[in-house]
Amino acid sequence: MKMQLRTRDRLLDLSEPLVMGILNLTPDSFSDGGRYAARDAALRRVETMIGEGAVIIDVGGESTRPGARPVSVAEELDRVVPLIEALRAGSDILISIDTLKPDVMDASCAAGADLINDVLALQAPGALAVAERHRVAVCLMHMQGEPRTMQAAPHYDDVVIEVGAFLNQRLQACIDAGIDAECVVLDPGFGFGKTLQHNLELLADLPRMRVGGRPVLAGLSRKSMFQKLLGLPVDQRLHASLAAAALAVWQGASIIRAHDVRATVEAVRVAAAVLRARK
Repeated sequence: MKMQLRTRDRLLDLSEPLVMGILNLTPDSFSDGGRYAARDAALRRVETMIGEGAVIIDVGGESTRPGARPVSVAEELDRVVPLIEALRAGSDILISIDTLKPDVMDASCAAGADLINDVLALQAPGALAVAERHRVAVCLMHMQGEPRTMQAAPHYDDVVIEVGAFLNQRLQACIDAGIDAECVVLDPGFGFGKTLQHNLELLADLPRMRVGGRPVLAGLSRKSMFQKLLGLPVDQRLHASLAAAALAVWQGASIIRAHDVRATVEAVRVAAAVLRARK
């Protein structure tokens, strides 16, 4: 069966892996906090990422790094909605809203977002109803704990089995809420309540995350796992991120979420070409 993702009145072809470009509109994101907080800078960044090959732009207005301060609904709306409106008015690029708040999901979808990327996998009250009402795609991510404390002491008896079971449960919750399974993409949540070993085990067994035959999104770009593995500060993690992106594609990931779009697109295309040659 052809792999695809449905959103509103569009079908996104995932027969070849693609790249989602990250746009953080926050002052405190772990990698590029504050760089694109101004609207003009954000729009220029989007234009660059589209030119570099991004197929989806993931807009975020609240950092989910460990220890980040909570952001009010009003503050998050002020950050993301005007930018989404401007993007929608000037482009047909697929827009993702990275948020865990149903009110922000609702306003962002009304402004033109095509995908809800939620670290809570639509568990907040009302989140499933928002996604179903707007008929947008959803990315369901696994996270143990909550963003501010998730890295305190993550523990699993078997991380692959437990993450897979959670994603399957949330996929079924979406279907029960009236969301078409074709609208769902799954994210094992690298770095969200996981140790380095947990992350490596998930990457090694990534095909098992494609529960229900749904595509997998891998977000490995500039993660702290590379500091633990290689001793690299955040501004020196490009090569490690590209290696992980290529491995994720080799393991069946359909969407790679990345800060460094051009380099990641090239790595993804090479990995995909080798995969095609193997078949």
